[in-house]
Amino acid sequence: MKTNAYEIIRKPIITEKSMAGVANKVYTFEVSKNSNKTHVKLAVEELFDVNVAKVNIINTKKKPKRVGKYAGYKSGYRKAIVTLTENSKGIEGFEGK
Repeated sequence: MKTNAYEIIRKPIITEKSMAGVANKVYTFEVSKNSNKTHVKLAVEELFDVNVAKVNIINTKKKPKRVGKYAGYKSGYRKAIVTLTENSKGIEGFEGK
């Protein structure tokens, strides 16, 4: 798969639970459906200039949604939880204030 880092890392996931991991250098991103752990590791290292220790990937299922009489699905996505090495600096922009 020959893609650039911006196609692999779609956006950060900013939730209360994911922001609690920032203190331990654990970051959460939405990634493309056809990316694997190696692609995610290389993309994060290229984009943010950090060293990645571990990558975990989770596929979230699509969920049924309903608005009045109209029924549909909220799309599923692929989520990557990235842990940085001890000597690596954090990713800027994630520090909540």
